[in-house]
Amino acid sequence: MLGIFAASLALLPAVTGGAAQNPPRPPQPQNDDQNAKDDEDQAARLKAASKVALQENDKSIKKSVEKLFQLASELKAEVDKTDSAQVLSLAMVKKAEEIEKLAKDIKSRAKG
Repeated sequence: MLGIFAASLALLPAVTGGAAQNPPRPPQPQNDDQNAKDDEDQAARLKAASKVALQENDKSIKKSVEKLFQLASELKAEVDKTDSAQVLSLAMVKKAEEIEKLAKDIKSRAKG
């Protein structure tokens, strides 16, 4: 019985690939220069991503302002055609609501 136990202990490193003899080493800590460089690289990537996001936001605001101008011009033309004594049409009210919604969206984007 003792012989079987000894034989199985002798085969253990072969079965486990020798992992029992050479455990994995923990990663070595980086030096301060490498950590500082990594921090600078990360800061540069964040700055670049922020710049891209700001540029996209700027394009979106400009596009929205163009649409706002178009809607306001259309509403003005409709109001000029309408007699002031008449009640505003439902289409004009809906267009005014759309203008208001778009203006609020532009305002929130401009604030950041």
